[in-house]
Amino acid sequence: MPSNEALPKYEGEVEELYRDEHIVVVNKPPFFLSVPGRHPDNFDSVQSRMQQGYPEAMAAHRLDLDTSGIMIVALHKEALKLVQRQFQDREVEKEYVAVVYGLVEEDQGEVTLPLRCDWPNRPRQMVCYEHGKNAHTKFEVISRDKQAQTTRLRLIPITGRSHQLRVHTKEMQHPILGCDLYAHEEALAMSPRLLLHARYLKFKHPISGDVMEIVKEAEF
Repeated sequence: MPSNEALPKYEGEVEELYRDEHIVVVNKPPFFLSVPGRHPDNFDSVQSRMQQGYPEAMAAHRLDLDTSGIMIVALHKEALKLVQRQFQDREVEKEYVAVVYGLVEEDQGEVTLPLRCDWPNRPRQMVCYEHGKNAHTKFEVISRDKQAQTTRLRLIPITGRSHQLRVHTKEMQHPILGCDLYAHEEALAMSPRLLLHARYLKFKHPISGDVMEIVKEAEF
């Protein structure tokens, strides 16, 4: 559901995985916005909740509405600049877990299909060799469920394009379960939520420079 439409209210707490006076690392729940949406009823978000105690708090990066997992919020402008620079320079190591349709044959591999916005159908993205931007995803099979005909994957995005993991797994013919944008009807019906979770981040603390590794396992 796009953020320009009213979303159901999220009444739960946002779990904090780490906090100091510079950053907060949270576990964003699914169906909850990273930042306020365009619809006036969609102000509630990870960022707006952090701003209740820290008016300068800003999300250093975003997760899609449907995606759960680890997210960094900077509590002041200097921290924001330094964390965002790490994302821009691809210095942050990220790892996701997903459950996809079908049995993936290869134990590991990579997808390097360029992506651009599918403007008539936005926010959908599409593969485009002429105008698309470089997009690179590595994957590794965690387990296969022959009875359910699904595969649990570790996904490592080398680049950070919009919907990259969703499109790349779709192009593998293994869409993520519960994906309302790219999954076929059978895969969509197999889960009430998108089974995609940001489980691992490795980055340098913006002030101390200490290497930080945050892990939060998926609840699916």
